[in-house]
Amino acid sequence: MKIFTQATELGSLSAAGRTLGMSPAMATKHLDALEARLGLRLLHRTTRRLTLTEAGTDYLEACRRILRDLDEAESEVVAQRTEAAGRLRMTVPLSFGTRFIAPLLPAFSHRYPRVEIELGLSDSQLDLIREGWDLAIRVGHLADSPLRARRLGDCPLRVCAAPAYLERHGTPRLVSELSGHNCLGYTLSSSQNAGSWRFGTEGEIQIPVKGSLSANNGDALLAAAVGGLGIIYQPNFIVGEALASGELVALPLDQPTLELGGLHVLFPPDRRQPAKVRAMIDYLIDAFARSPCQPGQVAPPK
Repeated sequence: MKIFTQATELGSLSAAGRTLGMSPAMATKHLDALEARLGLRLLHRTTRRLTLTEAGTDYLEACRRILRDLDEAESEVVAQRTEAAGRLRMTVPLSFGTRFIAPLLPAFSHRYPRVEIELGLSDSQLDLIREGWDLAIRVGHLADSPLRARRLGDCPLRVCAAPAYLERHGTPRLVSELSGHNCLGYTLSSSQNAGSWRFGTEGEIQIPVKGSLSANNGDALLAAAVGGLGIIYQPNFIVGEALASGELVALPLDQPTLELGGLHVLFPPDRRQPAKVRAMIDYLIDAFARSPCQPGQVAPPK
């Protein structure tokens, strides 16, 4: 199409070829191939001049429109590599996203007004590549995958309960004593599955537990624990505010809580990341460098 339009504008296939960096013979082959595919002659060709056929006149306008749209599309794609723009889809755990990511987005949008953010809040680990997500934030140990990751910070686990629960049932001081308490389980956690809680830096200590409530969301367990139902084993970003206010009390156990594996931002392994993805990754790293996931302390970077 470019050879065809250039030839009509310059009046010569040789000149059209030169503008596109090819020989006159190659330019002729391109036009021959185009006419053969269409089954129509687009140009009457003589040694002196080129003349559009009736079909060529109609096709020329279509080619100009298509090539103009193609140039615009290519310009937009190239711009996205250099300028943060377009839709950015990121999936984030529900409780973490509500507390930490959503408050950071207004400042990001002010900084990058051409980026449109789609925030997916879900505790399920979605398939980024298959489902078309640009970024994901994951809490905990990372499974083997082709995704790339950047660490944002630590997310320590805390074992805690409401003062009212501890007054009724006593305060356990040994991890082994948890077996006799109402332990509220998080069903999406590998450290709390199969009726046991794991402790120690490598999770080498397993304590059998049972409880009257389990849930796939930490905020649901938080509400139940604050209401005095039982003991929870949750990241500090969920229980931190309740601990600071006294609604929950951290238990002084004899073994360390399991190392959760940290907080990471994950993204597809594309060497040519769009500028919008690079901008969000750098923005999050800068924001979380100032705080170890403490509620109310992660602020937009300057």
